Amino acid sequence: MKKFVRAHLLFLLLVVALAMPVHASVMTQAIINENIQVLFDFRNIRSDIYGNITITESTIPEIIKNNLMQRGLTNVDYRSGPLDYPTENSVRVSFILFGSDVLNFTLKGETMTKTYYVRTDWIKFQVNLASDFSIDFTEYFGKPVAEWEKIDYPLNGEMHLAYMYNYTGPSSFDPVCYFILPTEAKNVNAVGDTIIFELPPSFEDSLLNSPFLILGALMVLNIAFFLYRKVRR
Repeated sequence: MKKFVRAHLLFLLLVVALAMPVHASVMTQAIINENIQVLFDFRNIRSDIYGNITITESTIPEIIKNNLMQRGLTNVDYRSGPLDYPTENSVRVSFILFGSDVLNFTLKGETMTKTYYVRTDWIKFQVNLASDFSIDFTEYFGKPVAEWEKIDYPLNGEMHLAYMYNYTGPSSFDPVCYFILPTEAKNVNAVGDTIIFELPPSFEDSLLNSPFLILGALMVLNIAFFLYRKVRR
């Protein structure tokens, strides 16, 4: 009897999910470097919703910034890009998110290795896409990023490690989100809503930490001093 009830409930949930109209889909991409390059790619927006879109290029990043500031995380800001309309019934929102309250790192003095800490819970917010259509990303991406799937993500001809979550529950919306790490990222881990990884030192960092730089500077100073004394004579 219990098995029958469970099977019946699962069948009803499936019927509801299939019967629920899909109003739109969105692919969210967050590329992590020295900042976070964010893209919200809304597609297949229902025509009556698309005709009443109210968001601007700053709507989403401003909501994210305000949500963080209300929690005392004030070291965060953004640079917004223009709205893009690549195809019919679609719109793209892009911006750069930066500040130590969303992305920061520590430096190991001996190796110059950087350990990055990337906050991801800013993705949990609500926005009115149109005057009568609201999207709650908290519902879709409520799971901590530590529970998301790790995948290889192709980007600009290279494979990147990424955290991916595709919400498949009953909804009138079809959302998927990717947090994409640098190709050089090592020792990748996630704790709660924070992604942690290491990056080897850049060429500039290695050069600044090299004893040859100091030796070269001393040689230049000695040559300059020698030439100066020669001219004075």
